Amino acid sequence: MKVQKEKRFALLMAARDSDYVKKMYGGYFNVFVEALGDQGEKWDLFRVVDGQFPDRDDLQNYEGFVISGSPHDAYGDEYWILELCFLLQTLFAMQKKVLGICFGHQVLCRALGGKVGKAYSGWDIGIRKVRFTENFSFYGFLDGSFDEIPPTLSIIECHQDEVCEVPVGAQVLACSDKTGVEMFIFGDNILGIQGHPEYTKDILDNLIDRLLSNNSIEKGFAEEAKLKLMKTEADRKYWEKICKSFLKGRWITLSL
Repeated sequence: MKVQKEKRFALLMAARDSDYVKKMYGGYFNVFVEALGDQGEKWDLFRVVDGQFPDRDDLQNYEGFVISGSPHDAYGDEYWILELCFLLQTLFAMQKKVLGICFGHQVLCRALGGKVGKAYSGWDIGIRKVRFTENFSFYGFLDGSFDEIPPTLSIIECHQDEVCEVPVGAQVLACSDKTGVEMFIFGDNILGIQGHPEYTKDILDNLIDRLLSNNSIEKGFAEEAKLKLMKTEADRKYWEKICKSFLKGRWITLSL
């Protein structure tokens, strides 16, 4: 009898845990695994923001990688960001599945030849409705449930940077009234999502408080964002399905 090999995934953590997330969830790692993990998988944490990277010889043993959000700029030149870019180029060459979230979406774009920068329209904080482009229709799920995905989905957002131009050969899969590149795919193994599929509303609510306390946003803006947050829900289950289907080989290209 053949024993099925345990599938391994790696979270490349580009932010440090907030006190709130540590208290309520035990850290962002648990938030990601709860959203994207399945029974029988092994998830490893690498705090790349602190210079912790996977061993090069071990990369081949992972099914996929997830890059988290971060308060840092994806276009910055800190040593760990440059090292992360090199790692992402390596994973792309190896054709490993890589999912980038928020900062991860942006740094993936940068590493593979696209352009990122400050958003012309400023901060986007709250629950944003994004529209899938025509390119999205060229993909599907192995279980045939792709048609169940609505043409628009709401997602939690918290960013002031954005993808300005995707790498040559990449396809924009979603956009919004605020951001031109909400989601992109490059080949069969790279997917970037500007929003936060893993966030809960309480995580964002606490993050708004922290941004206000460190003077990153104005009080009026924070109050309005919190009020809107109370009235809207994100389509988390759909986003989780999209992310998990991509990471775990259940996402297929129909035609291009």
